[in-house]
Amino acid sequence: MIKLVSFSIATVIVMRALVLLCCVGVALGQFSRGNSFRGGSSNRDSNSQVEVDRDQDQRASRKDDTQVQDSIEDLCLNRPPSEYFRMSTSGDCRDVVRCDRAGIAGTIRLATVKCPNGLAFDLDRQTCDWKAKVDNCDRLSKPRKVLPNLNTAEPVCPVGQLQCGNGECIDSIYFCDKKPDCTDGSDENACGVDEDPNRAGVCDKSQCILPDCFCSPDGTIAPGVEGGLELNNIPMMITLTFSGAVNGENINVYNKIFHPERLNPNGCTARGTFFVSHKYTNYSAVQELHRVGHEIGVFSITNNEDPKYWTEGNYDTWLGEMAGARLIVERFANITDGTVVGVRAPYLRVGGNEQFEMMSDQFFLYDSSITAPLSRVPIWPYTLQYRMPHKCHGNAKNCPSRAHDIWEMPINELDRRDDPTFDEQLTGCHLVSSCSNIYYKDQFRSLLQQNFVRHYSTNRAPLSLSFDPAWLISNKGFDDTLSEWMSDTLTTYSDVYFVTEFQVMSWMRNPTSTQSLRDFEAWKDKCQVKSQPDCSLPSPCPLNTRELPGETLRLHTCLPCPKMYPWILDPTGDGFSF
Repeated sequence: MIKLVSFSIATVIVMRALVLLCCVGVALGQFSRGNSFRGGSSNRDSNSQVEVDRDQDQRASRKDDTQVQDSIEDLCLNRPPSEYFRMSTSGDCRDVVRCDRAGIAGTIRLATVKCPNGLAFDLDRQTCDWKAKVDNCDRLSKPRKVLPNLNTAEPVCPVGQLQCGNGECIDSIYFCDKKPDCTDGSDENACGVDEDPNRAGVCDKSQCILPDCFCSPDGTIAPGVEGGLELNNIPMMITLTFSGAVNGENINVYNKIFHPERLNPNGCTARGTFFVSHKYTNYSAVQELHRVGHEIGVFSITNNEDPKYWTEGNYDTWLGEMAGARLIVERFANITDGTVVGVRAPYLRVGGNEQFEMMSDQFFLYDSSITAPLSRVPIWPYTLQYRMPHKCHGNAKNCPSRAHDIWEMPINELDRRDDPTFDEQLTGCHLVSSCSNIYYKDQFRSLLQQNFVRHYSTNRAPLSLSFDPAWLISNKGFDDTLSEWMSDTLTTYSDVYFVTEFQVMSWMRNPTSTQSLRDFEAWKDKCQVKSQPDCSLPSPCPLNTRELPGETLRLHTCLPCPKMYPWILDPTGDGFSF
């Protein structure tokens, strides 16, 4: 009994000690959270304080979010949504962002892009390139330009004048003339197709009349339709165009594609257009292409790889490159009939108004460098007396904003999806050889057929299939695929014609129904040429020029060799002195 009592007392003492310890622990816990120790109300006060702290944290978080969003808004103020820029110059120069107004409730967010390993982002060209070629990794963004005040609530300048960014007023004719007249230079900083104060007007059908002018509000209306020509009586014209040097590496491909037995429905041979660059070109081969009825255009002398050379080139740059290239082609390929009238800019880097002013002065008739964005209904060629009927699209977006007496033969982007009815939307490709997802012959065949059907079944706008010939050569069997598709198309359709760019323009100047095309004079020139070549043994002239020191280049021509290798300052090769 005594033992039992002593055990119970000991137990009670231990239990009391444990309770005391718990109370001390609770008190210490309250002090550690910064709460006062106030007896029985401590639990209620503790809960209230936790809620207050949570509220304060949420408000602070919302404040931080607002500050971050405000800083993004400031960062993106007056910045085009398509412009990429850096957040930091540290690192490997691969990371950039752009302002994307696609967040919740239209807020702006920063969309990130990272170049692959080994590449860096070029801010000026807005693309990834080999790191050794990028020289602006120490900059955060493209230079910010001061913009003029073209749209004000009330007139701020006298009639006939506009306000510069710094508030001064100058005559409106001085805006976008390639010479800064505002002291801050802002008169040359808003000169796009939709910004230039002196831009061409919108299409006026009552004034724009064939054969010298053609336009439509959205560019999709076919010529002749408003005059009663039915759409199903319009020929489906396909242009195969090739850019670059013509030489032994690609002439065999051209002969396979355009063999003499491949005839259009009017009985004349299928034709193509060749925009020729100078270096490495065999001019005897160019002479033969012209003899059998193909069209020769110009693609420049130098084919300079610097994109800025073309985009920012002045009048004299384009004059030397394109008028000089025509002089070389006409002289050394012995083309004397004045048919070299078309221009294509290298890399499709359009030269803005400067390029088209030169073309008009030098009597070029058309350009084929502007890309029309992929759409359900393609664009017909148009003249540039009025504003372009589509967005300025493609490399550098330096389209002409002024009126010019030049035809534009646009390159409608190709739909490169394997199945346009089910596949997700993909960006279009301007050249067939730039469709980066085409690896196999069946994909190539599908690309050709699907885009043909899109043009044929909508508004019959000419289908431009533009190639880098090296692409056809490097992809084994693709030349056979193209040749087979051409044969099948001509066999299946009686209203499809493979013609030159100039022949498209000739038809548009005088729209003629398919029933009358057999007697259409503009397409009968050199209908079938069966005579022998003019020259079978050209001279391989080894030449040099002081413009390319240390280089010896061969000029293949059927004419007498010049003294020097023709180049920018000496397109005839007669020699010159500095």
